[in-house]
Amino acid sequence: MRLGMILFLTLFVLSTVVFAQKAVSDDTIYNDVIRRLAGDPDVKGASFQVDVKDGVVTVKGVVEKAKFKEKAEHIIRRTKGVKSVNNQIEVKLVGS
Repeated sequence: MRLGMILFLTLFVLSTVVFAQKAVSDDTIYNDVIRRLAGDPDVKGASFQVDVKDGVVTVKGVVEKAKFKEKAEHIIRRTKGVKSVNNQIEVKLVGS
C-alpha cells in the first residue's frame, strides 16, 4: 500500500511538471530578447535587428567589441523559449 502511494505521488508530480510546461510564442521570445538586450549596460546602445521563428533567434547588428557580441548571444540563449541563436552581429571599431 505504501509503495503504491509513493509510486502514485511520484507519477502525479512528474506529470504535473510535464504538462505545466507551455511553449513560449515567438512574439514573447522576441519581446523578452529585445527587453533583455536593451537592459544590459554593455549592449544596450547597439541597434539590433531580431527575428524569431519557431524559437530560433536570428540577431543582426554592429557592436564595438567581440565580447559584446558574445554577451548578446549569451543573453539571448538564456531567454526562456529560445532553442538556438543565429548570431550575425558584426564587430566594428568606432570610426571604422
